[in-house]
Amino acid sequence: MVRAVIFDLDDTLIPEMQYIESGYQHIAKIISDKFKISRDEVFKNLLALFKEDPKNVFDRFMSLHKINYTRNIISNLVEEYRNHFPKICFYDDVLCCLNYLKSQNIKVGIITDGYANAQSQKIKAVKAHEYFDEIILTDELGREYWKPHPRAFKEMCSKLKVNFNEMIYVGDNPEKDFYISAIYPIITIRINRENAEYELIHKDKKYYKGIEEHHRITNLEELINLIRYKNI
Repeated sequence: MVRAVIFDLDDTLIPEMQYIESGYQHIAKIISDKFKISRDEVFKNLLALFKEDPKNVFDRFMSLHKINYTRNIISNLVEEYRNHFPKICFYDDVLCCLNYLKSQNIKVGIITDGYANAQSQKIKAVKAHEYFDEIILTDELGREYWKPHPRAFKEMCSKLKVNFNEMIYVGDNPEKDFYISAIYPIITIRINRENAEYELIHKDKKYYKGIEEHHRITNLEELINLIRYKNI
Protein backbone atom coordinates (compact mmCIF):
# COMPACT_ATOMS: atom_id res chain seq x y z
CA MET A 1 0.00 0.00 0.00
CA VAL A 2 1.34 3.43 -0.95
CA ARG A 3 1.29 5.86 1.97
CA ALA A 4 3.84 8.45 0.79
CA VAL A 5 5.11 9.84 -2.51
CA ILE A 6 8.37 11.78 -2.40
CA PHE A 7 9.55 13.92 -5.29
CA ASP A 8 12.81 15.28 -6.55
CA LEU A 9 12.51 19.02 -7.30
CA ASP A 10 14.41 20.07 -10.44
CA ASP A 11 12.90 18.81 -13.71
CA THR A 12 10.46 16.72 -11.69
CA LEU A 13 8.29 19.44 -10.13
CA ILE A 14 9.78 22.58 -11.69
CA PRO A 15 11.60 23.17 -15.00
CA GLU A 16 15.27 23.67 -14.16
CA MET A 17 15.73 25.67 -17.37
CA GLN A 18 13.16 28.16 -16.11
CA TYR A 19 15.24 28.66 -12.98
CA ILE A 20 18.44 29.05 -15.01
CA GLU A 21 16.86 31.70 -17.23
CA SER A 22 15.56 33.53 -14.16
CA GLY A 23 19.05 33.52 -12.68
CA TYR A 24 20.65 34.81 -15.86
CA GLN A 25 18.09 37.60 -16.10
CA HIS A 26 19.09 38.64 -12.58
CA ILE A 27 22.81 38.47 -13.42
CA ALA A 28 22.27 40.28 -16.72
CA LYS A 29 20.96 43.33 -14.85
CA ILE A 30 23.97 43.36 -12.53
CA ILE A 31 26.49 43.01 -15.35
CA SER A 32 24.64 45.55 -17.50
CA ASP A 33 24.68 48.14 -14.72
CA LYS A 34 28.33 47.53 -13.87
CA PHE A 35 29.87 47.19 -17.33
CA LYS A 36 27.40 49.22 -19.44
CA ILE A 37 26.45 46.37 -21.78
CA SER A 38 22.89 45.90 -23.01
CA ARG A 39 20.98 43.72 -20.54
CA ASP A 40 19.35 41.80 -23.38
CA GLU A 41 22.74 41.12 -24.96
CA VAL A 42 24.17 39.94 -21.64
CA PHE A 43 21.25 37.57 -21.08
CA LYS A 44 21.46 36.09 -24.58
CA ASN A 45 25.23 35.64 -24.24
CA LEU A 46 24.93 33.91 -20.87
CA LEU A 47 22.24 31.55 -22.12
CA ALA A 48 24.18 30.71 -25.28
CA LEU A 49 27.35 30.04 -23.28
CA PHE A 50 25.43 27.81 -20.88
CA LYS A 51 23.97 25.76 -23.71
CA GLU A 52 27.46 25.28 -25.16
CA ASP A 53 28.80 24.16 -21.78
CA PRO A 54 27.25 24.78 -18.33
CA LYS A 55 30.65 25.21 -16.67
CA ASN A 56 32.35 28.55 -15.94
CA VAL A 57 29.72 30.59 -17.77
CA PHE A 58 30.56 33.88 -16.03
CA ASP A 59 34.31 33.53 -16.66
CA ARG A 60 33.69 32.78 -20.32
CA PHE A 61 31.34 35.75 -20.62
CA MET A 62 34.01 38.06 -19.24
CA SER A 63 36.57 36.65 -21.67
CA LEU A 64 34.14 36.98 -24.57
CA HIS A 65 33.73 40.69 -23.84
CA LYS A 66 37.43 41.18 -22.99
CA ILE A 67 36.56 42.39 -19.49
CA ASN A 68 39.31 42.31 -16.86
CA TYR A 69 37.88 40.49 -13.88
CA THR A 70 38.89 39.00 -10.56
CA ARG A 71 37.89 35.80 -8.80
CA ASN A 72 36.01 37.98 -6.33
CA ILE A 73 33.79 39.36 -9.11
CA ILE A 74 32.98 35.83 -10.30
CA SER A 75 32.33 34.62 -6.74
CA ASN A 76 29.93 37.51 -6.16
CA LEU A 77 28.04 36.73 -9.37
CA VAL A 78 27.75 33.07 -8.38
CA GLU A 79 26.36 34.07 -4.97
CA GLU A 80 23.91 36.48 -6.61
CA TYR A 81 22.76 33.71 -8.92
CA ARG A 82 22.26 31.18 -6.13
CA ASN A 83 20.57 33.63 -3.77
CA HIS A 84 18.23 35.37 -6.21
CA PHE A 85 14.48 34.91 -5.77
CA PRO A 86 13.54 33.05 -8.96
CA LYS A 87 10.60 33.57 -11.27
CA ILE A 88 9.55 29.94 -11.57
CA CYS A 89 6.42 27.82 -11.25
CA PHE A 90 5.41 24.19 -10.93
CA TYR A 91 4.82 22.14 -14.05
CA ASP A 92 1.13 22.23 -15.01
CA ASP A 93 0.43 18.70 -13.73
CA VAL A 94 1.90 19.10 -10.24
CA LEU A 95 -0.96 20.58 -8.22
CA CYS A 96 -3.52 18.24 -9.75
CA CYS A 97 -1.32 15.28 -8.83
CA LEU A 98 -0.83 16.54 -5.26
CA ASN A 99 -4.57 17.06 -4.85
CA TYR A 100 -5.22 13.50 -5.96
CA LEU A 101 -2.60 12.07 -3.60
CA LYS A 102 -3.97 14.01 -0.67
CA SER A 103 -7.51 12.86 -1.50
CA GLN A 104 -6.18 9.32 -1.06
CA ASN A 105 -4.56 10.22 2.27
CA ILE A 106 -1.12 9.78 0.73
CA LYS A 107 1.55 12.01 2.24
CA VAL A 108 3.83 14.01 -0.04
CA GLY A 109 7.38 15.25 0.36
CA ILE A 110 10.43 16.58 -1.45
CA ILE A 111 14.05 15.41 -1.26
CA THR A 112 16.34 17.64 -3.29
CA ASP A 113 20.06 18.10 -3.78
CA GLY A 114 21.75 21.35 -4.73
CA TYR A 115 23.11 24.32 -2.82
CA ALA A 116 20.82 25.00 0.12
CA ASN A 117 20.35 28.71 -0.58
CA ALA A 118 19.34 28.11 -4.19
CA GLN A 119 17.01 25.22 -3.36
CA SER A 120 15.45 27.15 -0.49
CA GLN A 121 14.69 30.07 -2.80
CA LYS A 122 13.05 27.72 -5.29
CA ILE A 123 10.95 26.19 -2.53
CA LYS A 124 9.81 29.64 -1.41
CA ALA A 125 9.10 30.83 -4.95
CA VAL A 126 6.60 28.03 -5.62
CA LYS A 127 5.28 28.11 -2.01
CA ALA A 128 6.04 24.41 -1.71
CA HIS A 129 5.50 24.39 2.05
CA GLU A 130 1.80 25.02 1.40
CA TYR A 131 1.50 21.74 -0.51
CA PHE A 132 4.04 19.29 0.90
CA ASP A 133 4.09 17.57 4.28
CA GLU A 134 7.88 17.47 4.53
CA ILE A 135 10.78 18.95 2.55
CA ILE A 136 14.41 17.89 2.97
CA LEU A 137 17.26 19.87 1.42
CA THR A 138 20.13 17.39 1.52
CA ASP A 139 22.70 20.21 1.49
CA GLU A 140 21.45 21.24 4.94
CA LEU A 141 22.44 17.78 6.19
CA GLY A 142 25.89 18.17 4.59
CA ARG A 143 27.04 17.76 1.02
CA GLU A 144 28.23 14.24 1.81
CA TYR A 145 24.54 13.38 2.28
CA TRP A 146 23.42 14.41 -1.21
CA LYS A 147 21.77 11.57 -3.10
CA PRO A 148 22.45 8.72 -3.61
CA HIS A 149 23.25 8.69 0.13
CA PRO A 150 20.25 7.16 1.94
CA ARG A 151 20.15 9.48 4.97
CA ALA A 152 17.48 11.85 3.59
CA PHE A 153 15.21 8.92 2.74
CA LYS A 154 15.56 7.47 6.23
CA GLU A 155 14.76 10.86 7.76
CA MET A 156 11.77 11.32 5.45
CA CYS A 157 10.31 7.96 6.49
CA SER A 158 10.73 8.92 10.13
CA LYS A 159 9.16 12.36 9.66
CA LEU A 160 6.17 10.98 7.74
CA LYS A 161 5.85 7.90 9.97
CA VAL A 162 5.75 5.46 7.06
CA ASN A 163 7.72 2.33 6.20
CA PHE A 164 10.16 2.17 3.30
CA ASN A 165 7.96 -0.29 1.41
CA GLU A 166 5.08 2.21 1.61
CA MET A 167 7.05 4.96 -0.15
CA ILE A 168 7.49 5.97 -3.79
CA TYR A 169 10.31 8.23 -4.96
CA VAL A 170 9.91 10.13 -8.25
CA GLY A 171 13.06 11.59 -9.82
CA ASP A 172 14.83 12.11 -13.13
CA ASN A 173 18.57 11.63 -12.66
CA PRO A 174 19.94 8.09 -13.18
CA GLU A 175 23.22 8.99 -11.45
CA LYS A 176 21.58 9.40 -8.05
CA ASP A 177 17.79 9.07 -7.89
CA PHE A 178 17.19 5.32 -8.17
CA TYR A 179 19.99 3.61 -6.28
CA ILE A 180 17.98 4.00 -3.07
CA SER A 181 15.98 0.89 -4.04
CA ALA A 182 19.16 -1.16 -3.61
CA ILE A 183 19.31 -0.04 0.05
CA TYR A 184 15.66 0.25 1.08
CA PRO A 185 12.51 -1.32 -0.47
CA ILE A 186 11.37 2.01 -1.92
CA ILE A 187 9.60 2.01 -5.28
CA THR A 188 11.37 4.34 -7.71
CA ILE A 189 9.91 6.08 -10.74
CA ARG A 190 11.85 7.96 -13.40
CA ILE A 191 10.06 10.91 -14.99
CA ASN A 192 11.25 11.83 -18.48
CA ARG A 193 9.24 14.93 -19.23
CA GLU A 194 8.61 15.47 -22.91
CA ASN A 195 10.25 18.59 -24.35
CA ALA A 196 12.16 19.27 -21.12
CA GLU A 197 15.17 21.15 -22.47
CA TYR A 198 17.41 20.78 -19.44
CA GLU A 199 16.39 17.13 -19.06
CA LEU A 200 18.49 16.34 -22.13
CA ILE A 201 21.53 16.68 -19.85
CA HIS A 202 20.46 13.46 -18.08
CA LYS A 203 19.63 11.58 -21.29
CA ASP A 204 22.94 9.76 -21.63
CA LYS A 205 23.89 9.51 -17.96
CA LYS A 206 24.68 6.09 -16.58
CA TYR A 207 22.73 4.52 -13.74
CA TYR A 208 24.62 4.57 -10.45
CA LYS A 209 25.92 1.03 -9.90
CA GLY A 210 23.53 -0.12 -12.64
CA ILE A 211 20.41 0.30 -10.49
CA GLU A 212 17.46 1.37 -12.64
CA GLU A 213 14.00 2.66 -11.75
CA HIS A 214 11.01 0.33 -11.30
CA HIS A 215 8.71 2.39 -13.52
CA ARG A 216 9.06 5.19 -16.07
CA ILE A 217 6.59 7.99 -16.80
CA THR A 218 6.50 11.18 -18.91
CA ASN A 219 4.11 13.18 -16.70
CA LEU A 220 2.44 13.04 -13.31
CA GLU A 221 -0.93 11.99 -14.69
CA GLU A 222 0.75 8.67 -15.43
CA LEU A 223 1.82 8.50 -11.78
CA ILE A 224 -1.79 8.97 -10.71
CA ASN A 225 -2.85 6.13 -13.01
CA LEU A 226 -0.14 3.82 -11.66
CA ILE A 227 -1.44 4.37 -8.14
CA ARG A 228 -5.15 4.46 -9.02
CA TYR A 229 -5.10 1.18 -10.92
CA LYS A 230 -2.85 -0.55 -8.39
CA ASN A 231 -0.02 -1.04 -10.87
CA ILE A 232 2.51 -0.33 -8.15
